Amino acid sequence: MKPTFINDLSLPAVAAPMFLISGPQLVIECCKNGIVGTFPALNQRTTEGFEEWVIEIKEALAAFEKETGKKAAPFGVNLIVHPTNPRVMPDLEICVKHQVPLIITSLGAVSDLVDAVHSYGGLVFHDIIKRRHAEKASEAGVDGLILVAAGAGGHGGTLNPMALVNEIKTFFHKTILLSGCISTGNDIASSLQMGADLAYMGTRFINVTESMADKAYQEMILSSKAEDIVYTAAVSGVHASFLRPSLESMGITEALWKQSKKVDFGSELDAAQAEAKAWKTIWSAGQGVTSISDIKSVAELTEQLKKEFQTALETQQQHYKKYF
Repeated sequence: MKPTFINDLSLPAVAAPMFLISGPQLVIECCKNGIVGTFPALNQRTTEGFEEWVIEIKEALAAFEKETGKKAAPFGVNLIVHPTNPRVMPDLEICVKHQVPLIITSLGAVSDLVDAVHSYGGLVFHDIIKRRHAEKASEAGVDGLILVAAGAGGHGGTLNPMALVNEIKTFFHKTILLSGCISTGNDIASSLQMGADLAYMGTRFINVTESMADKAYQEMILSSKAEDIVYTAAVSGVHASFLRPSLESMGITEALWKQSKKVDFGSELDAAQAEAKAWKTIWSAGQGVTSISDIKSVAELTEQLKKEFQTALETQQQHYKKYF
């Protein structure tokens, strides 16, 4: 059973929750324009601040629907389900209290969390990069799997998207989201052709006016190509994709980023602070940067993506006529 909200979207797309990038303004504008907007709970430094953001988003979308008579897309929150995250339960309680429509879980799929979200009718989508993770998440009862394929920003995987989608669909028959190098409307169409229900877009939404990204970060994305993305564990101890110039500006040379261990950013910082410090000065992006050439508002980007998506579908239909 696929979520009914998919039929109400202007595009079959989700703006992924990005650490230190996604905030209320980005989420609200995405939802207003018919794209699912999401953000990490940890982008707010406290659970109290996180609740303020949830309330801000809910009130803004309710006002939008009342004023326009249009239905906004649902919004979602990313929870890091891992023993090292002391906020997972307090933040989950806020999500349940405010009935957040979509919860995106990372680094762990827990049936109790899924049950808590299902108790109010919410949905749980889970990040995976390999079959074993998908099987565990499926057993936990998640409603959707986010397949993070090769070339994705952040903690991406290494598998080809076609292989990953085909393998996961052999046993998981709920919602499939595909992540990795999706920057255009044509890419969204390609995701659906490969068997996904929704395209999961991160890097493209760094370069919108409503994101919290530093201007220099956005400019670096504009000047970068696929070969400028480095997949390394040197930043956080877990492999992730980063912009080569931002690594080099912090003195992380090719010899260092080829190591499998984390670079020491200072023993005076605890683990969470070190992670935030690293990701604030070393910028993540996926190989989809090669298709990004501007900085637009979410509304402008959505219109562009819709036109590209429609053109892609029409072009495919024309090609198919030759074979049938």
